[in-house]
Amino acid sequence: MTKVIVRYGIIAGLIVGIPMVAYMWWLPADAPGPMAMNMVTVYLVMLVALSMVFVGIKHYRDRVLGGGIKFVTALLVGLGITLVASVLYTLAWELSMQVSAFDFAAWYAKMYSDPVEAQEFLRTYSNPLYRMAYTFIEIFPVGVLVTLVSAAILRRRAPAPG
Repeated sequence: MTKVIVRYGIIAGLIVGIPMVAYMWWLPADAPGPMAMNMVTVYLVMLVALSMVFVGIKHYRDRVLGGGIKFVTALLVGLGITLVASVLYTLAWELSMQVSAFDFAAWYAKMYSDPVEAQEFLRTYSNPLYRMAYTFIEIFPVGVLVTLVSAAILRRRAPAPG
């Protein structure tokens, strides 16, 4: 199970992480920032990447378990893949922040109407642990949803020997 989780989790993490790092690398310092369409694109890329949850569960069911899988087992495999992909997504965002001239935190803080809240956001976001947790929860719930749907679709009793 671990090999499947790690393999498909890494694939999903690379699918979502590489475009993000590449995009942020080329984003100029004076860019208008991630607008609504960019946010939609990010979530679509997440869904494409998290399709590896479905593929990984199916692989585990068909190749390792011989064609049958219980919902709970499928759920565990999917959550494992989601966890690995989410960690890689978080690390890719941290790398993006380092290679980009664009100051995401300053751009985002401008969206606050209250200057005190903006300053609080900047202070909190400068803490890497907070920033990483915030980034992790961008993708993890999407992965949980994909996992639940995939586990429900792919559950199947093992075929009778014969």
